[in-house]
Amino acid sequence: MPATSEFLEANQRYAFAFDKGTLALPPARKVAIVTCMDARIDPAKALGLQEGDAHVIRNAGGRIHDALRSLAISQTLLGTEEVVVIHHTDCGMLTFTDASIREKLRKERRADADGVSFLPFSDLDQSVRDDIALYRGSPLVRHDATVRGFVYDVKTGRLREVN
Repeated sequence: MPATSEFLEANQRYAFAFDKGTLALPPARKVAIVTCMDARIDPAKALGLQEGDAHVIRNAGGRIHDALRSLAISQTLLGTEEVVVIHHTDCGMLTFTDASIREKLRKERRADADGVSFLPFSDLDQSVRDDIALYRGSPLVRHDATVRGFVYDVKTGRLREVN
């Protein structure tokens, strides 16, 4: 059975017992979390979140560059006051360069991705620092918000703060 069909069956069971329809639109804990799309990270479990607690923005590498639009909306329209950036060990973003993925796309898909920055990185802690600096330099987001960065260890499930 295709995964999507399994998802639809699971959703029927979920919807049958669903009782969260009255949650408020703004996140209750006034926090936005930017993290990687890696399937080994479950932000709700790792951070003790419930539905309605936080905005969780996911993308390849958990990069702020890709999250600025969502953060601007989260803060400006929905009242988030805190930002948590989480990158992780054993990240796929450590395994390629812009040049290598552009070449792969050219060969496999005949796609011209020369104008695309895929935002890979070679230093995990520095990538967190770079993203926090990018956040702080953006005019789209709140500069009075608390912003902290972490590395999630996919082997242990622990967070380590990056300073």
